[in-house]
Amino acid sequence: MLMPKRTKFRKVQRGRMNGTAQRGTEVTFGEYGLKSVETGKITSRQIEAARVAINRKVKRGGKLWIRIFPDFAFTKKPAETRQGKGKGSPEGFVARIKPGKILFEIAGVDQDLAKIAFNSASNKLPVKTKFVEINK
Repeated sequence: MLMPKRTKFRKVQRGRMNGTAQRGTEVTFGEYGLKSVETGKITSRQIEAARVAINRKVKRGGKLWIRIFPDFAFTKKPAETRQGKGKGSPEGFVARIKPGKILFEIAGVDQDLAKIAFNSASNKLPVKTKFVEINK
């Protein structure tokens, strides 16, 4: 499971996720990419599930790049706990996604197989995505 080796602070404030992605919006490493269409948070488990789904479809053919990393800690309070008493303990890490961000890239496979692989991966993710090609 993906997570940072260390962070500056154990708990982070939620903040806002307005606007579109400024970086990571072009297919740079591979030939085809999976691009986010909406804002959301993707957990490290969901990233891993999508990666496994892609690898199952391409059967070890081609190369896969994961362009997102879960570096944002989220907290949870225990079940059946009253309000107050501070913020909950850190539960896991998420990647914050904005529209236009490339999530995964793949190279070395044909377009039809890449579309099938990314379609199965998008079913594992909580954000809407679209299939994109490299700009030639």
